[in-house]
Amino acid sequence: MRCPKCGSSQDKVIDSREAREGQAIRRRRECMRCNFRFTTYEIVEREELRVVKRNGAPQNFDREKLRSGLRKACEKRPVKMEQIDQMADDIANELEEEGYREIPSTVIGAKVMRHLEAVDHVAYVRYASVYRQFEDVGEFIDEIKGLDSRRTRDTGQEELFR
Repeated sequence: MRCPKCGSSQDKVIDSREAREGQAIRRRRECMRCNFRFTTYEIVEREELRVVKRNGAPQNFDREKLRSGLRKACEKRPVKMEQIDQMADDIANELEEEGYREIPSTVIGAKVMRHLEAVDHVAYVRYASVYRQFEDVGEFIDEIKGLDSRRTRDTGQEELFR
């Protein structure tokens, strides 16, 4: 590390501690030549995650695009923005932890559906209809029946689809 005052590369670390909720390390340094003190931050450098679309075209992963899709699915539903942001962050973190450099969009879609199913069933069906490209009402009904069979608690709505 070069001193911002004199440019010397000779310094010593005076103090180190966690910063940015564990995402970085803050270091206080002192230049051995001019005794100037300065602060540096160390963070993990991540490679850009690429998404491979259905047509094979790669593009950069965009958290905002993920959030937007979740917001559209949850529109006019009793889902708070904090829940949507948390789902987007959880999905992005899962992708990073799995170590992908390139990831098929189908993997992302499956993760989104899993998270939406746990939060709101109507949002889940909305997202599934676009993601799976439903073409008729029968596909909606099949998805709802599958969702109903996976449901663990009784909500009294199963009579609507019989």
